[in-house]
This record gives sequence, C-alpha cells and structure tokens, in this order.
Amino acid sequence: MNSTSKVNAPEAARATATPPRNDAFVRIENVVKKFGDSTAVDNVSLNIAKNELFALLGSSGCGKSTLLRMLAGLETATSGRIFVDGEDLASLPPYRRPVNMMFQSYALFPHMSVESNVAFGLKQEGVPKNEIRERVADALNLVQMGRYAKRKPHQLSGGQQQRVALARSLVKRPKLLLLDEPMSALDKKIRQKTQLELVNIIEKVDVTCVMVTHDQEEAMTMANRLAVMSEGHIVQIGSPGEVYEFPNSRFSAEFIGSTNLFEGKVVEDEPDHIFVESEDLETRMYVSHGVTGPLGMPVGISVRPERVRVTREKPGTPHNWARGVVTDVAYMGSYSLYHVRLPGGKVVVSNLSSSHLMSEGAPAWNDDVYVSWSPASGVVLTQ
Repeated sequence: MNSTSKVNAPEAARATATPPRNDAFVRIENVVKKFGDSTAVDNVSLNIAKNELFALLGSSGCGKSTLLRMLAGLETATSGRIFVDGEDLASLPPYRRPVNMMFQSYALFPHMSVESNVAFGLKQEGVPKNEIRERVADALNLVQMGRYAKRKPHQLSGGQQQRVALARSLVKRPKLLLLDEPMSALDKKIRQKTQLELVNIIEKVDVTCVMVTHDQEEAMTMANRLAVMSEGHIVQIGSPGEVYEFPNSRFSAEFIGSTNLFEGKVVEDEPDHIFVESEDLETRMYVSHGVTGPLGMPVGISVRPERVRVTREKPGTPHNWARGVVTDVAYMGSYSLYHVRLPGGKVVVSNLSSSHLMSEGAPAWNDDVYVSWSPASGVVLTQ
C-alpha cells in the first residue's frame, strides 16, 4: 500500500509485509549491480524470514535473476552487502556459500543415473560413501523419485527431471535454496500440479527459499511473500493477497492480475472516503478510504474485474457506475469475461461467475448494460 494512503487494511496483514530486522534470515542491504553503464539492480534492500518461500516477480530484464545470481555468488555486487543467517557472503566463493541453486534448465548430467546426479555434489565434497547413499536415498524419497534411481535423465518426464534437480539441490542441506524459473520447462497442466507439490516438499525441510519467476500465477500460488520488481527496483513487497488487494502503484495494479484503472482528480477527501471525478465515468467515484494530498490531485482508481457488476438495470446509487455496450464475451467455464465499452471509449472488464449469469440472465454482445462496483472495491493510487 502506498505510504501516503489511509487504506483501512488489517493491521496484522500490514505488519507481515516486511519482517522485523531481527527476524531477517536473508538480509540484502543497498545492493547495486552494474554492467558497464547499465544498472541491473538499483539500491535494493530486502529482508527474508527463515523458512519463508519468497518470490521475486517481474518481467524480463527487471533485475530479478541478477539478484538471485548475486545470492548464489555467480555475480558480484557492485556495492551493498548480502547476509545469510548472519554471515556476510561477500568474501565467500559460490562453492562455500550455504546456498544451492536449481537452474531453469535443471542442468542434469545426461550420462549419469538419477542417483549419481543427486550424489555428485556430495562426492565433490568428499562425503563418506555410506553417508552419500543414505542422503541420496532420503532426498529421492522426499521427492518421490526413489524407484527411478537407476534411470538416466532422458528416460524421465519434465516433471520428474525437475524433482531430480530439486533432490540434488536439497541433498547438500543448504540454508538457502534458490529456484530460477522452476516451472518454465513444464506444460501448463503439469505446472499447476507441480507448484503445490514443490511447496509441500520445501515445507518438509528446514530451508529458506527464494524463487525467481515472471509468472504471476506461480508466484501467487507458491510464495508466502513476493516482491514486484521493475527496472532494477523493488516496487512493492507483501503477501500475495496484500499485493493483489492493495497495490501501491499503477505498475503493481496492472502487473499483478488484471485491473480496470480509472484516472481522475480528487474533489473531496475525508479520512474515511474520497470522491474522484473522472472523464471515463458519468458519475463520481466514491472510495471508502482517504488519501493525503491536495484537492485536485490526480489519482488512479484500481478496480479488479471480479469486483465489477454488469446489469441491465440502472444501479440504485449515485456513484460508481456507468452506461456501456457489451463488445466481447469470453466464456471461460466457471466464469465469463465481459468487455463493456463506455461512451468515452474506455473498455471496462468484468469477471462474472457462471452461476451468477445463470441466475440473473446473461447479457449478450451489443446489449446496453450498466457496470458498477462498491465503494470498498476501489483502491486509490497516487503513483
């Protein structure tokens, strides 16, 4: 949430957005990474709690993978410091860090069996053979791959290869596990199933996890908290619910999920509500929280599609509605996406459940309708 807003979010939810410094297991302090004249990571500070599954979310080139590689020791920070469990990683080479990374491609050795792939790192460290056998067996059983121990990677499905790569990462018992786009090589159906399986496996072991992804659904499904990144900066940090329900900027609102964004100016501002006039709507927008700023201040109002009602009848309220025409309907099974064009040209998207449409009678293409939403459905954005 924007630091200048007075959004009435639960205090307990806001308190979880950034863990107290004393609880920080991973601590990133003012980290900058430059490649020549280009700044990939720009003064990022971040605290991650022990046993947390934290996601770095952003589009390609936002700096999330560079930040992950600095945690792994594959890149060196231009400035700033990184701590894991109180230990400064600056002077530690990658192989001495209490960190293991599962790469996007899994990087399995094709000529080795599953068990040899998992055992490779332990052999390099000179771990006794009996201990290697026990730890490899435990790791493969944890990811339900014990019966495939003698197979080669090419004899496994993509999901099975991912589990082997995870077992290889966990067998060394790292304090910090790094996942680089862990689901990108899987098709959608397997990816959705594997997301929950991966979370369950990570929860069973004593490991803190940082995951990089560009997939919003993946981050929302798997992470305890996430950081939205853009152009080397962290734009917002919070639980998936916090970031979705209370975006702190236009970028966050439009990047996480989809939203209807109405631009306007504040014409009345009270502690518990504001009124905004917008050229997009015939009525004033009424939002049940205030902002701190002068009258006339330009703001955006974010309204998620599932909060927008579409009716043939005019709403019985003087605020938060507009006339429009249905220009498109996309049937998605459990819900339908309605696109409604307003007189000024703006298109409002509404997500309507199939059960609601069956009970109310579904509007069709080219129907004249009204879109509306409640005062609590809008979020005021000043950035």
